[in-house]
Amino acid sequence: MATLSRSIGNVSDRTKRLPRNFDWLLLLGAVMLIAFGLLSLFSKAYGTTSKDFQKQVAYVVVGLVPFFIFWLVRPKTWMRMANFLYFVNLGLLAAVLVMGENRNGAERWIDLKFIQFQPSEAAKLLIVLTLATFFARRQDVIHKFSTFALSLVHVLVPVLLIVKQPHLGASIAILATWLCICLAAHVPWKYVLGAITVVVLFLGTAFTVPSVGKLFLKGYHLERFMAMFEKDEKGESFQTDRAAIALGSGGLLGTGFLKGEQKKLDTIPFQNTDFVFTIIGEEGGLVGSTLVLIAFGFFFYRIWLIYLNADEPYYRMIAAGLLGMLAFHTIINLGMVLQLLPVVGLWLPFMSYGGTAMWLCMACVGLLLNVRSKERKVLF
Repeated sequence: MATLSRSIGNVSDRTKRLPRNFDWLLLLGAVMLIAFGLLSLFSKAYGTTSKDFQKQVAYVVVGLVPFFIFWLVRPKTWMRMANFLYFVNLGLLAAVLVMGENRNGAERWIDLKFIQFQPSEAAKLLIVLTLATFFARRQDVIHKFSTFALSLVHVLVPVLLIVKQPHLGASIAILATWLCICLAAHVPWKYVLGAITVVVLFLGTAFTVPSVGKLFLKGYHLERFMAMFEKDEKGESFQTDRAAIALGSGGLLGTGFLKGEQKKLDTIPFQNTDFVFTIIGEEGGLVGSTLVLIAFGFFFYRIWLIYLNADEPYYRMIAAGLLGMLAFHTIINLGMVLQLLPVVGLWLPFMSYGGTAMWLCMACVGLLLNVRSKERKVLF
């Protein structure tokens, strides 16, 4: 902990060097996405008694705390604290199983009265930091299968605790992040491709063979998957069907801000969280949706540049892990909305309603800006 104190003590020095390699464009991309999200939530709450917009504004303000912590504390500090962070991560995930608050059949939240948060979301950032440290300390044996196997064990322990909650989406997101960091660490391709093949075959078998799926998945996971291919009597496809109607009704230019009829009818369950993009699609139409997608593409491009220009393996793996995690969330969420993928409950970065998700995203931005300040200047 002494190292953390010394890093915080250097805040004044870091502030003086603010312009050095500060990625204003990355920050701009994040601010744009937050703005799109707030506009969507304002529209959703307009004319109702919902306080979601006001709460989301408060979450953004509170999110400045993790943003500044990860921006100002030297990245190497987290490397020195990796073992401690790993066990804190496991402790929080285990605490959910003991004292977690049950919502919609899942225990994912810890209620501290003054604040509620999801340890499974914090786990994503902590795993990026600890896994990057794991590989950075083993650069001389990165080609060995034992290193690859140990990295898998490193993530499987927290993943199994998250599956127990249950939270399938977060579990898959962490595995996707692990694969991205493996690639950035230059783990041999044969191990990575083998792992991808095993994961795909496992998920395919779990979703298509009920007797196998029931061992690892909840009944509603299987029903949501089957709803992609056929209409079901339980209405599992209702949410995605209404989402498709909302997107289709937007047309080219949309119905206009605050004028979405499907939104007003409140026919899309969890529209402010998992299906927030339908508000953009209905009220902004194809043009508005495209602008949001361009903003995401621009944001991810800036992260890719950080990865590309990283001088040290540790920084490169952090950038790759955060890029993989946030991009995976975006792709899966949009795939859910467009009925290309089953509904697995993954939020849209910076835009979906929720405190822990917003704090995670803002912490990621702070960490990326910090990593960028340590690397060579980007010329484009």
